[in-house]
Amino acid sequence: MMKYEEAIEWIHSREKFKVKPGLKRMTWMMERLNHPEQTLNAVHIAGTNGKGSTVSFLRHILQEQKFTVGTFTSPYIERFNERISVNGTPIPDHSLAFLVEIIKPLAEELAQTPLGEPTEFEIITAMAMLHFSELQLDYVLIETGLGGKYDSTNILAPLVSVITNIGHDHMNILGNTVEEIAEEKAGIIKPEVPIITAVKQTEALEVIAHRAKECESALYCLGEAFHVEHLKSTEIGESFIFSNQNYTSPELLSRMKGQHQVENVALAIQTAEQLRAIGANVRREKYIDGIRRTFWPARFEKVRNNPLTIIDGAHNEEGTQALVNTLKRHYDGRNIILVYAALEDKPVSKMINLLSEVIKTAYMTTFDFPRALSAKELADYSSITVTKVVEDEQEAIKQASLNVGKDDVLLITGSLYFISKIRKFFESEELLW
Repeated sequence: MMKYEEAIEWIHSREKFKVKPGLKRMTWMMERLNHPEQTLNAVHIAGTNGKGSTVSFLRHILQEQKFTVGTFTSPYIERFNERISVNGTPIPDHSLAFLVEIIKPLAEELAQTPLGEPTEFEIITAMAMLHFSELQLDYVLIETGLGGKYDSTNILAPLVSVITNIGHDHMNILGNTVEEIAEEKAGIIKPEVPIITAVKQTEALEVIAHRAKECESALYCLGEAFHVEHLKSTEIGESFIFSNQNYTSPELLSRMKGQHQVENVALAIQTAEQLRAIGANVRREKYIDGIRRTFWPARFEKVRNNPLTIIDGAHNEEGTQALVNTLKRHYDGRNIILVYAALEDKPVSKMINLLSEVIKTAYMTTFDFPRALSAKELADYSSITVTKVVEDEQEAIKQASLNVGKDDVLLITGSLYFISKIRKFFESEELLW
């Protein structure tokens, strides 16, 4: 029997960041595994930002109905196993090792064919499909890794497809324009499968609408087929009312802060409504508790009270803009001190410029990751009035913490990989000062 550590090591030894377009390797593996993906009651979710939060809202709504729900998400925050979870519980170590024992010989055999060896993401996707199929879950919520059309998850035949939004991320892979990126995301739309979206840009919506029409798929757009009215922001979260043609909710409360989270929860409710329309026993009164219980780590998450410390995985332009908007809404007028680390393939100058609207003092740092920029490189991009360079991330947080006043806020953001590492420090109380 393979050990968990061996299994993880083997997974990570695959072609990690290599993108190999096409679904032929996935189709080959699925055929050899007797098509587990065809047995799933799946919701397929693509988008630049908000996939994880939308999945989390929908999972909690469905769990509140007593359904068993699998989730396939990326990246993980604390531990690899989180990527394949059931009712929010990560896959056990022994189950993950067992799946690798099944997939490894297939991957080795596939590597000898003209198709070549599968990437790390393809292997993890195959593992998730097999795991969920064997458990015979009520629903599975599957996040795309990158794009949609050629993403390894796109072998699914889902009950509903969701596109959260379109933004300028992974442009080196997905395309240089909003239309090109929308084309990739719209690739998840399947014949006669309803598509739900919160995409706003007219040119992106036109691409999605065209694809939906080609597929004879019903299209439900936020602001047209369903609506959300944001009532107020409080210390607890966001109050709002959801409505569509058949239903208007009572006042609902989400603990996930930010206008963008109100849109994500609206997508989740509309998806639940769609499942209800095709026969799922979804009781609307259960939305209240499902939404109130929803939590997704590293999304405007408070990790310390003294000084008040917020972590957020805003790792692209749109995510950073949403973060700035949320800071203005919840901490307007307060002094916010920043600790920042980011990767070289991101529009760092634009992101820091957005943050400069609400931040006057920043500590640039780095972390142990293949594409991480140095603190000095980040500082060179910075338009923030006071920018300090501290290469060690713990030292940066220490120095920043000591300079946060009683009514100030410490914000730690940048790469989601960086936030994942920092969150572990706070959880284990390794930050001892």
